[in-house]
Amino acid sequence: MIKRIKDKWGIENNFQFAVILVVFAVTGSVSAKLSGPTAEYFEIDSLHAILYWPIRLLIVFPIYQILLIWFGFIFGVIVSVFTLQKDKFIFNFFFKMSILFSKKLANFLSFGLLFRE
Repeated sequence: MIKRIKDKWGIENNFQFAVILVVFAVTGSVSAKLSGPTAEYFEIDSLHAILYWPIRLLIVFPIYQILLIWFGFIFGVIVSVFTLQKDKFIFNFFFKMSILFSKKLANFLSFGLLFRE
């Protein structure tokens, strides 16, 4: 199974594979940690759990996408992060959601001065 992943992502040795796993682990942990203060800022903590968790997950996805590119750059595996584009449907869905969320957040924080419709 690891050999298939290494072939799909174009990884040459086990060290690169370990670095990529570390990048995913650090990115997931940091994005989960940052989603808490973001949820508090938007005051969604008082919502019912049925609404709270889907909204919190929608907050985590754009943060994760941005941090994945950032930590990939820091650890020097930016090429292997972009190889995930082979799964076009999933990548495009989260990429478009990240852009939309970023625009909405920028619009909210700028009091509607940016991205007027």
